[in-house]
Amino acid sequence: MGTNATGKWSRSAGRGVLFALALLCAPVAAAPPDNADPRFTPWYRSLRQPGTGAECCGIADCRIVEFRRNDDGYEVFVDQRWRLSRPYWTRVPPEKILERPDNPTGRAVVCFTPEAGVMCFILPPQS
Repeated sequence: MGTNATGKWSRSAGRGVLFALALLCAPVAAAPPDNADPRFTPWYRSLRQPGTGAECCGIADCRIVEFRRNDDGYEVFVDQRWRLSRPYWTRVPPEKILERPDNPTGRAVVCFTPEAGVMCFILPPQS
C-alpha cells in the first residue's frame, strides 16, 4: 500500500504524494474571500513562502487575521472562514513570517489551509 516488500516507498506512491501536495496549493479553484478588496489582489499574488519562493497558495487562502505574541512567538486565530468546525489559535512557525512593510491591509495577514497549516504570515506595518 505505497511501500514495497522492503518497507520503502515505491516510485508511484511517491509521485502520488507529490501530486497530492501540489493540489493543496492549486490556484485553479482559488477565489478571493468574501468582501475582498480587489485593490489588494496584486499584493496577495506577490506573496511568496520564505525559503522556497513558492506562492503562499492562492488569494482564497489568505485572510486578515487576529494575532497575538507570546513567549514562543506569534499565534493566529483561524476560524470558520476556512470552513473549520471549530475556531482555534495556531502557532506561526518563525520560518513562515514574511517581512512585508508594504502590507496594504494595515492588519496582520495569514495564508492558511487546514491541510497545510500556516504557509505565510505577514505582520501589520510597523508591528
